[in-house]
Amino acid sequence: MLIIPAIDLKNGQCVRLKQGLMDQVTVFSNSPGEQASHWLSQGARRLHVVDLDGAFAGKPKNERAIKEIVQAVGDDIPLQLGGGIRDLDTIERCLDDGVSYVIIGTAAVKNPGFLHDACGAFPGHIIVGLDARDGKVAVDGWSKMTGHDVIDLARKYEDYGVEAIVYTDIGRDGMLSGINIEATVKLAQALLIPVIASGGLSSVEDIERLCAVEQEGISAAIAGRAIYDGSLDFATAQATADRGSNR
Repeated sequence: MLIIPAIDLKNGQCVRLKQGLMDQVTVFSNSPGEQASHWLSQGARRLHVVDLDGAFAGKPKNERAIKEIVQAVGDDIPLQLGGGIRDLDTIERCLDDGVSYVIIGTAAVKNPGFLHDACGAFPGHIIVGLDARDGKVAVDGWSKMTGHDVIDLARKYEDYGVEAIVYTDIGRDGMLSGINIEATVKLAQALLIPVIASGGLSSVEDIERLCAVEQEGISAAIAGRAIYDGSLDFATAQATADRGSNR
């Protein structure tokens, strides 16, 4: 199982939000490229990058910072990018810039035809991000709840040909309260494509619990605040995941 460091970008800086609130922000680095290099040196095998300004604006806003990150890691590890990706031209530009996977969130819910077209135009490069609270999907940077059931939508997107689902429990993200294992497993069991767990990863124990259910279809977990504030050491986290996967 992969542990994927998150790099959230706001105004060109690396930040973390609490429960997706733009006014609950902590700045961790002024150099996205250096931050990416740090995680690479710690043994990261993929990076999860989110353009927070882009997510709210509906179009990319941190392209310079994203290019810094791509340049810093080169061809060493893949990069998955989300935030404000709402049209095919943007996807093409991201992939041309060196991003390996684009994550489509709000646009997948509001414009499923676009997602369908994206999967056809860029097979193998499209991931959907589903952010949910109590099984219902949220959009627009988590600011609006929908009536859509997360499993129903994920199954539809699987039929479109998406590569994976990033599932975030928005009640836990940035709160260091632990991954919602039960909800993540329930989603993974309903799909054939991999699920990437997100939201609340806070301890080695969380990773051990995820590894115990990895065979249900959970391929990775995104690590955010815990690896930035020091409560979880990234290298230890990945080593724990590797041991758990090899049992």
